[in-house]
Amino acid sequence: MDVELRDIDKTFGAVHANVGINLKVPAGTIQGLLGENGAGKSTLMKILSGFIRADAGEILLDGHPVIIHSPADAIQHGVGMLHQDPLDIPPMRVIDNFILGRKGGLTIGHAAAERDYKRLAEEFSFSIDPDSYVDALTVGERQQLEILRLIWLGAKALIFDEPTTGISAAQKVKLFTALRLLASQGKTILFVSHKLEDVEGLCSRVAVLRQGILVGEAKQPYTTKNLVEMMFGKEISVGARDPCAGDGKTNLSLRDLSVEDYRLKVQNVSLEVCCGEVIGLAGMEGSGQGLFLRSVAGLVRTVGGHIFLNDTDLTGHSYHAFKRLGAAFLPAARLEEGLATGMSLTEHIVLAEEAHGFFIDWDKGRELTRKRIADFNIHGTPASPVESLSGGNQQRALLALLREPLSLLLLEHPTRGLDIESTIYIWSKLKDRCREGTCILFISSDLEEILQYSDRVLVFFSGKVTKPLESKSLSIEKLGELIGGKGWPESTSGKSK
Repeated sequence: MDVELRDIDKTFGAVHANVGINLKVPAGTIQGLLGENGAGKSTLMKILSGFIRADAGEILLDGHPVIIHSPADAIQHGVGMLHQDPLDIPPMRVIDNFILGRKGGLTIGHAAAERDYKRLAEEFSFSIDPDSYVDALTVGERQQLEILRLIWLGAKALIFDEPTTGISAAQKVKLFTALRLLASQGKTILFVSHKLEDVEGLCSRVAVLRQGILVGEAKQPYTTKNLVEMMFGKEISVGARDPCAGDGKTNLSLRDLSVEDYRLKVQNVSLEVCCGEVIGLAGMEGSGQGLFLRSVAGLVRTVGGHIFLNDTDLTGHSYHAFKRLGAAFLPAARLEEGLATGMSLTEHIVLAEEAHGFFIDWDKGRELTRKRIADFNIHGTPASPVESLSGGNQQRALLALLREPLSLLLLEHPTRGLDIESTIYIWSKLKDRCREGTCILFISSDLEEILQYSDRVLVFFSGKVTKPLESKSLSIEKLGELIGGKGWPESTSGKSK
């Protein structure tokens, strides 16, 4: 299906999200849509997929103007969108999610639907049991389910919004193979991303948005420097590695720490972390690093060993006890766990501060919020609801809520979904904390981020944990092997259940 967008314009209050955008995508093309956070990529694709209406402009499919009122309307026209967070219902089975959106809903014949599901799954080499429950699937498997569902519903143009966020390297390979197969079948793929390596490796052509404007288009072979300059209007560099800024004093001490859940057990991890040191936690999703990090925050109860923070034994204590001693935890799910939807930046800042008296001084709260907005370069106002902010600005808002000083900062995917410039900015603020003596433990699926910002690395695989490895002695290839379970040193801690 040929897709054409003509003079698409969209504003949200004072924000001009899309400014007269014109884009033509021929059938069978994998079209990249590149841009920094807040550039207007997702807005444009939500207009095409019927989630929001444009203020002006028109959509043409195979040369014919169409009016798309809703996502259901879009799928009737052959346009489907896979969002960053798949729109499924986790408590339901895979096959029940598969038939959602089909005329007749759950009343249509399951036997026929299951035959279609298995045929499509085999065609794309997806191996998901139709009777399994969605809440047991990984993010990558949920994406695969949504791809099969959209194809079954008749999608001829498929939109993928940041699809490589939160999936493993192996799942990305499988996703890209599926997208190439879809393109070879004549389907149109619109691939929204801020990741240069994904666009360069997959897309035959790319359009670049900046501040709502389509600033340029390019075809393979690409020049990375030119794409970056189009995205940001300037050159961007991550700079040199910044080693540990601490004084050698130990902040955090783990002695034979063991933690488990219903799936796996991490056993006998010992680690000494100095003031200002950064420890990266690497591993495929579900390998134990998330469980480990939350146990060090006091959010998951340990089953063995001890946790010492500033020489105080906090084993078995709650997260509030950890907080009182200078620990803080920032989750990957910003809106679900880190921020409260419906509340403004000012309300978040006021709640995060230590209470003084029974009444809130809102004027003082707004003044403090304006200062934090300036300090952390948040694109918003004191009255902005947090859900109205882009992902990068939500992450900056989370950092702005942290108290000072901190001894320990624990982070789940601190730059997931962020563009290069936002990633560099976030790490500049984190390194400021390190210079003040804070030690950091963080999880990331981005191996380059692990090597760029960590002093030492712990690799997790199916509950096993390496001894701390010096990041300067590791390469992307070596780290990738360890994450995949290859080339492990004999001396490891942690065992699978």
